[in-house]
Amino acid sequence: MKDRKKIAVLFGGRSPEYKVSLQSAFAVLKSIDQAAYEVVPVGITAEGEWYVYTGPYACIPQDRWNQPEMCTSCAVSPSPRVHGLLIFEKTGTRELPLDGAFPVLHGKNGEDGTVQGVFALAGIPGAGCGLLASALCMDKELAHRVAEQAGIRVPRSARICGPWEADRAEVLSREIGYPLFVKPIRAGSSFGISRVSSPETLRKAVADAFAYDTEVELEEAIDGFEVGCAVLGTKQLTIGVVDEIELSGGFFDYEEKYTLKTSQIHVPARIPAEKAEEIRHTAARLYRALGCGGFARVDMFLNRKGEIIFNEVNTIPGCTLHSRYPNMLARVGLEFPDWVRILLEEAVGEETGCDAQPQAEADVLQGDKNTKQSAQRPEGDQQENTGTEMTKDRRSGRKADTTTGQGANKDAVD
Repeated sequence: MKDRKKIAVLFGGRSPEYKVSLQSAFAVLKSIDQAAYEVVPVGITAEGEWYVYTGPYACIPQDRWNQPEMCTSCAVSPSPRVHGLLIFEKTGTRELPLDGAFPVLHGKNGEDGTVQGVFALAGIPGAGCGLLASALCMDKELAHRVAEQAGIRVPRSARICGPWEADRAEVLSREIGYPLFVKPIRAGSSFGISRVSSPETLRKAVADAFAYDTEVELEEAIDGFEVGCAVLGTKQLTIGVVDEIELSGGFFDYEEKYTLKTSQIHVPARIPAEKAEEIRHTAARLYRALGCGGFARVDMFLNRKGEIIFNEVNTIPGCTLHSRYPNMLARVGLEFPDWVRILLEEAVGEETGCDAQPQAEADVLQGDKNTKQSAQRPEGDQQENTGTEMTKDRRSGRKADTTTGQGANKDAVD
């Protein structure tokens, strides 16, 4: 029997998205082929302490994993000679070599290049995007600048650094126009995001955003709706069907993302097949331009004129069974264990995700011949989206496969 590859799967993390990571990691751990990989679960507490976890997977999503009898303190060795973890046991320190690592971490200190840099320093191949792409995609404003240079439209925006300056922020907001969104530059799951309709509420929104980051972005509200693409691979890309977020009101904030009380995720999106294909090719261009590898979810807006506008890239998208990413890939024939296997094979292969050289874009869209997006939006049915915002009183449309609040109210769907 061929030796199994030893893979560390990281979960938790010192991030506001700690609990979301527990849900994602649980689904990933259950999907890994135990015959091909020896899995080393590594839990990171909300305070940033690292532990090798030996307990049952079921304790992870319930946040009952951090028990002394199931955890041993550990750290990544910076030495390429060790090529793995240092395990701090009662009898001394033990080295545990790794063949690779899969950080199933969301937000700061996990999705922003910090953990990716640690593994790069140690010489350990990591599944997913590398340090630079992770850091770049986490910075909303810089990611927009790169996308703009690649010829892809982005929302009008302005960056506020350091102490909040009321006069400057108000001037910038007038240039962007109302309504607008105030966002922390580097945060996920819609933490700290506010929709601002007038100058009277701008100051509070900026202050709320600064609670999550040292820099804040004012961003144009796009009159349209949000669509997304699941992208898998580095040299050759597989792109799932396009999905669509439909809200009856408000915007896609943290609570709505993980409860879907008033929203639906349409898979496929209710748009013409030609527009869906254009969105998929745009997702591939963005993925390449930002240097992504391994996997990511590319989110865009479609405005009333049918124009595609870049929103953001999630370099470690939500990975629960109800999340958008696996559902989009499932529609092109890749079930959860399939795409996890492909991601890990690439990570521990001869060419890792962050080092492999990409092919031409014409060669990257797999599954196109067998995948059609036939679900259509009702004529004239529009949504106002900004991060993501929709107008109220929408008319019901032709039925499409959806993830609804009833089907996913206990799991992350981002």
